Amino acid sequence: MKPIQVGLLGIGTVGSGVFNVLQRNQDEISRRAGRGIQITMVADLDVARAKAVVGDGVQVVNDARAIIANPDIDIVIELIGGYGIARALVLEAIAAGKHVVTANKALLAVHGTEIFAAASAKGVMVAFEAAVAGGIPIIKALREGLTANRIQWIAGIINGTTNFILSEMRSKGLDFDVVLKEAQRLGYAEADPTFDIEGVDAAHKVTLMSAIAFGIPVQFDKAYVEGITKLGAADIKYAEQLGYRIKLLGITKRAEKGVELRVHPSLVPSKRLIANVEGAMNAVVVQGDAVGTTLYYGKGAGSEPTASAVIADLVDIARLHTADPEHRVPHLAFQANTLADAMGTLPVLPMSEVVTSYYLRLRVADQAGVLAKVTGLLAEAGVSIDAVLQREADEVGGEGSTQTDLIILTHDTREGTMDAVIAQMQALPTVLAPITRIRKEELN
Repeated sequence: MKPIQVGLLGIGTVGSGVFNVLQRNQDEISRRAGRGIQITMVADLDVARAKAVVGDGVQVVNDARAIIANPDIDIVIELIGGYGIARALVLEAIAAGKHVVTANKALLAVHGTEIFAAASAKGVMVAFEAAVAGGIPIIKALREGLTANRIQWIAGIINGTTNFILSEMRSKGLDFDVVLKEAQRLGYAEADPTFDIEGVDAAHKVTLMSAIAFGIPVQFDKAYVEGITKLGAADIKYAEQLGYRIKLLGITKRAEKGVELRVHPSLVPSKRLIANVEGAMNAVVVQGDAVGTTLYYGKGAGSEPTASAVIADLVDIARLHTADPEHRVPHLAFQANTLADAMGTLPVLPMSEVVTSYYLRLRVADQAGVLAKVTGLLAEAGVSIDAVLQREADEVGGEGSTQTDLIILTHDTREGTMDAVIAQMQALPTVLAPITRIRKEELN
């Protein structure tokens, strides 16, 4: 059978990995796909660099639309990134009847509903395994491997930059700003790391997983997003003393009144496998009613790990290229005509309605009655206390200090309730600094 022809938009780190892995493993890939898969055309603004990667056998152009206009190209791989030109090119490729493979989680989290609808109308596929957790085949697992299950929740370390920073803060006892500079020096963090450290990148990814897990449209605008910039070394140390580690988690959960969709730092029990994922690695835990708990671990970024996911999508498309579009796996696992129904029955909950437990750290005056006032306010609000840890004043502020840290772990309570009681505690004259609140996830 004639090889399927692929056009590649962008041949940077991931694009060169795709080309190299496809060349190196061509025989193996062809045996699996049932036909050859060849990148025959590449578009990149740096034509000379692109030619150096692909050699003489591939046509290189500086205009992505030349690939879309080529009738011989069956699949377009979009590796440009961002929301702007990438969105236009993906929609143009779909309109031209091309299948699309993309690693662009930001594009799909924000414009996925429009893109998937256009692809369905045209009878083409949009595959995006590489958009979430790099080389870990989590999209395939959620969309196909776990299809018998009613997914109950997903919790993932899905941003390697923030996990590297938190791992370094814990192991070296350093504050965030110091470790961020080191992460930038080592290449783990971008010069502008905002998307990573503020949780936006993780929120894009968990938005896609949530849609696939629960059969709802992608709704990034409804996700709660909180990054790691306000975490201090003290909180990581105290968490460790209490038997927890702090991780930036992307969480989506089926609740009584809808779906939780949130990204924030979380205390996770040290005995959980996911709590022991260190450095720039990724991991995702999925809880299904039939299968129980499953864990997916691996490299969440990098040239060849991400290329692994891109090529897996190419193979899927090569296998299903001639199949009836009605009998392909739906983009978001559930049949498209059922997603609208899910919007009514499974709304994304506002953060105030989320129920979880909490770690609170209060810098307080070291005097009698402070603990009683604080715990009294929690009791009045109906918040049950799991544990209390009070540090010695000289341990916190040095010899002769008149301040101390009070650490409280709570049982489950509604976020809106916790917001109100934190405001009351903050108003106490004996509370001397802004209260630190970190959510706690047992992941049972």
